[in-house]
Amino acid sequence: MAVDVVFAAVEQGGWGSSAGFRHHDGDGSQRRRHGQPLLQLSKTATRQQTSMGGCSKWKSQCLLIMAFFIHAVHVLPICAAQSSDEQTLLEFKAAISSDPNGVLDTWVSTNGSMNATDSICRWHGVSCNSQQHPGRVTALELMSSNLMGVISPSLVNLSFLHTLNLSNNRISGGIPSELGHLPRIRVISLGGNSLIGSIPASLTNCVHLTHLELSQNILHGEILANFSNCRDLRVFNVSVNSLSGGIPASFGSLSKLQFLGLHRSNLTGGIPLSLGNMSSLLAFDASENYNLGGSIPDTLDKLTKLYFLRLASAGLSGAIPASLFNISSLRTLDLGNNDLSGNATELRVIQLQSNSLQGIVPSDIGRLKDLAVLNLQFNQLEDKWDKDWPLMTALGNCSRLFALSLSSNKFQGVLPASLVNLTIGIQRIYINANRISGAIPLEIGKFRNLDVFVLADNALTGTIPDTIGDLHSMTGLDISGNKISGEIPPMLVANLSKLAFLDLSENNLQGSIPESFQRMSSIAILDLSYNRFSGMLPKQVLSLSSLTLFLNLSHNTFSGPIPSEVGKLSSLGILDLSDNRLSGEIPQALAGCQSMEYLFLQGNQLVGRIPQSLVSLKGLQHLDMSQNNLSGPIPDFFATFQYLRYLNLSYNQLDGAVPTTGVFNDTKNFFVTGNRVCGGVSELQLPKCPDRSGKGSHRSRTVLIVLASVGSVVALVLITGTFFICVLKPMKQVRQINDTSLSILREQHWKLSYAELHRATDGFSAANLIGVGSFGSVYKGILGSEEEEVAIKVLNLLQHGAERSFLAECEVLRSVRHRNLVKVITACSTVDNSGDDFKALVYEFMPNRDLDKWLHPTIDDDMSFSRVLSMSERVRIALDVAEALDYLHHHGQAPIVHCDLKPSNVLLDDDMVAHVGDFGLSRFVLGAKDNYFQRTSISVGIKGTVGYIPPEYGMGGDVYSYGILLLEMFTANRPTDDFFQRGKSIRGYVATAYPDKAMEIVDQALLQLQEKDMSAKKMEVCLMSVLRVALQCTENSPRARMLTGDIIRELIYVRNYEG
Repeated sequence: MAVDVVFAAVEQGGWGSSAGFRHHDGDGSQRRRHGQPLLQLSKTATRQQTSMGGCSKWKSQCLLIMAFFIHAVHVLPICAAQSSDEQTLLEFKAAISSDPNGVLDTWVSTNGSMNATDSICRWHGVSCNSQQHPGRVTALELMSSNLMGVISPSLVNLSFLHTLNLSNNRISGGIPSELGHLPRIRVISLGGNSLIGSIPASLTNCVHLTHLELSQNILHGEILANFSNCRDLRVFNVSVNSLSGGIPASFGSLSKLQFLGLHRSNLTGGIPLSLGNMSSLLAFDASENYNLGGSIPDTLDKLTKLYFLRLASAGLSGAIPASLFNISSLRTLDLGNNDLSGNATELRVIQLQSNSLQGIVPSDIGRLKDLAVLNLQFNQLEDKWDKDWPLMTALGNCSRLFALSLSSNKFQGVLPASLVNLTIGIQRIYINANRISGAIPLEIGKFRNLDVFVLADNALTGTIPDTIGDLHSMTGLDISGNKISGEIPPMLVANLSKLAFLDLSENNLQGSIPESFQRMSSIAILDLSYNRFSGMLPKQVLSLSSLTLFLNLSHNTFSGPIPSEVGKLSSLGILDLSDNRLSGEIPQALAGCQSMEYLFLQGNQLVGRIPQSLVSLKGLQHLDMSQNNLSGPIPDFFATFQYLRYLNLSYNQLDGAVPTTGVFNDTKNFFVTGNRVCGGVSELQLPKCPDRSGKGSHRSRTVLIVLASVGSVVALVLITGTFFICVLKPMKQVRQINDTSLSILREQHWKLSYAELHRATDGFSAANLIGVGSFGSVYKGILGSEEEEVAIKVLNLLQHGAERSFLAECEVLRSVRHRNLVKVITACSTVDNSGDDFKALVYEFMPNRDLDKWLHPTIDDDMSFSRVLSMSERVRIALDVAEALDYLHHHGQAPIVHCDLKPSNVLLDDDMVAHVGDFGLSRFVLGAKDNYFQRTSISVGIKGTVGYIPPEYGMGGDVYSYGILLLEMFTANRPTDDFFQRGKSIRGYVATAYPDKAMEIVDQALLQLQEKDMSAKKMEVCLMSVLRVALQCTENSPRARMLTGDIIRELIYVRNYEG
């Protein structure tokens, strides 16, 4: 048996394949097959030769002996080399301090046994693919294995190694310089670790290197110019490191380079002209190098294969080279948040928002047949047209145009009928905040797929065309801030059943509200203010239970009483009925508005007492009943409203004592001027309230005097104690609540001025801009003597709702402390250098940005070099978010509902620990209209973001949004993707596939990434568990959804099971 094994090994070594050992049957056919033992073949040959009388028995034995000697000469050196490879791998294993997934469990010493070759080549992550040198290690691939430790320098002994992939682990220490001495190395992938130090100069000696992936580490130092020696380089990625210096001009000689990743690497010195010589380049990302500086070189137009170019937030200035748009292969161009100027053109996705673009948009933009997104908002583009817009005519050739934003520019002229030239498939049009006049074209009804249409803040005239009623897919319509007249067409609201946001405010509309409003079952925000509507308040509007955020009917001429139907608005957050001609008493039914936080009734003709039933509106923060004819006393229950920040009861007929606790403790928070009231805090300087005690007999008075004398000491003690308990303590609590910003500052280390924040962000420069949201901008800054990196959110106080968002975040962040919530460092509420109000929040900086950027990288799928989140990372992030929600709902000072949970509000720190942020729409302060043009999802001012919004609000609503987030994390589909239209949803998509076909709809990149790290069965068990949790969280009924505690227990099980 042993002899058979040896001869089998001889053949595997190559010698047995010789044609000299063949036997032919009588018919000439070859009997020996690949893998047939040579000993067996020799015995067969001997028997045949003996039967033919050709050879004697001793010749066969000689042949056998020769085989042993030749085999020994051939195999012994190989065995020695294989033993060396095994020793090297074991030394590598010894340098790994933690292997929680047990991926190296198969790496066990063979103790020099003869089958060592077979053994090490079967070790997990090890490949031996060389035919000329069998048994030698050619690849070591242990990506996403959760390994912790350092890289052993002994890897240099793997002389046949051509692939080293240790990406997405927790490996620390430096990159061994010995790796540069691997003679055959082609791929080095060490991204997504915690490596420190500089990039070894020895790596520039790897002349066969094709892929160098070092992104998302903590490397410093400069990019070495000598990498130009690696002429075969296809991929060079050092994104997300702490490098210094510039982009080497010598890289221009890398003619085979296809991807150059320099994103967020702290580089300076501009873009070298020589990069235009990289003739094979497909993707170039140098974004978020905030001080890169310089201009865009016109030599980049020579990159004829360029597919993806991202230079956003790079401190670039100057003109955009016109020749750049002649690159026919270019599909994605992102130059946002720079200081670029010049004309605009080209591509499939053009994101040039928030620059300094001037002049006209070239009409040859119509040559971009595949253009899908054109975002030119917040520039200084202009053009004047009397009859037609060449731009609209040109864009008519872009048959795949999906979204168009020309907002906040200087376009002028009549909105042309050529608007109809745009593709019938367009879904989002934003032309607000320009100088456009004329009427809305009747042809607008052609766009049957239109989802969001925004023409606000222009100079439009005429009436609202009936044809808008043909836009059955519409979810958001905003034509506010114009001069449109006439009545609301009944067909507008009768047919738009999907409409969630409608803003017709600040026009000249008149008449009554159509009865057909009752069909608007999806409406969540409705603003009809500042028009000339008249008649009774529309019961059909007050009965819309879908109104969850904002109903504004103010500044019209509505008359009559407030209908009792108002009590059906149980989920409404803001109700504004001010400055009309309403009369009668405030209805008791208003108490049914349990979610009410802002109520405006001022400027009407309301009479009677303030209803006692309003005591149920405990969430009120802002109440204005001024300038009416209300009478009776001020209700004491207002003093018990914990969140009430503003109360205006002035100019009524109220009488009696003014309370002194709660909101009545600070005269800056309440107003009672113009009433017949008395008492209150001393600052009011009101007359004392009369002593209403009755006059008794002389004997009674005597008894009272005696009792007062006897109990003077006791009374003094009781009064003092009562005053402390009932007045001073609540006053202290109210001050802490009302002055939220100061409360935060008392608890934090820094009290910052505007000048300090201005200095920390280099004058709020575009180079430090890292994000723009609904209510302001976020800048990266350096604060303090220790130069701590922070994120500074500067509120745009001109944006409606921004101040409420600021107060909401202050209120929430003041009272919460949890490792999975974004940490606020301090707040600043002051004035800027111009004397204007200035408000900002300073947060802990999150280097790994938000989850949305990890789930949906900006590079197209076939060109995405961003690493894929592993199964364990996704589970950990999901668990972190669940623990944050559990704390907010059940373990804080008071329950808090986030109301806008989505991937872009989940921030990731250095260790990929998740932190939930953005409390601007939190339970106790509602946000207003979101910025429409978002690539991730389009918000229409609802309490949250479309796609993540539950059927109702409350803590169960956060759980619903969390379930949608889970589905997005593990399927890689956004809930707002085009696929989920016309009644489809991501929840329904997964529920249909679960469980039998669930593995077909999960993120395939995740399956490919994990296939070597865990068995298919283990992967399926984990994914099924997560999807089951997600589906239970997104049940229509809040009662059927999981509790946060149960979610955490389920995910802990998944985390422990997958290792």
